[in-house]
Amino acid sequence: MSDRLTADGFDAAIVGVGRQGPSNELTVYSYDKCIELLKNDGMTEEDAIDHFEFNVVGGWVGPSTPVFLMPEDYCESCD
Repeated sequence: MSDRLTADGFDAAIVGVGRQGPSNELTVYSYDKCIELLKNDGMTEEDAIDHFEFNVVGGWVGPSTPVFLMPEDYCESCD
């Protein structure tokens, strides 16, 4: 079992654990809940999204980087 990494300050947005291959487990967060947490800290929605995308989602730290689950309708090019 791998050591799962977490995103500081977003524990309330954890929705589960994902598996990548036979032994790599990843912490899975709700993207929307993460944005709500930042808004609850006083950010506007636009600022929360910008901050989250650049500083958290964009922070690749290797194969144990957490996963941020987005609603299906988030991706306009996924059809």
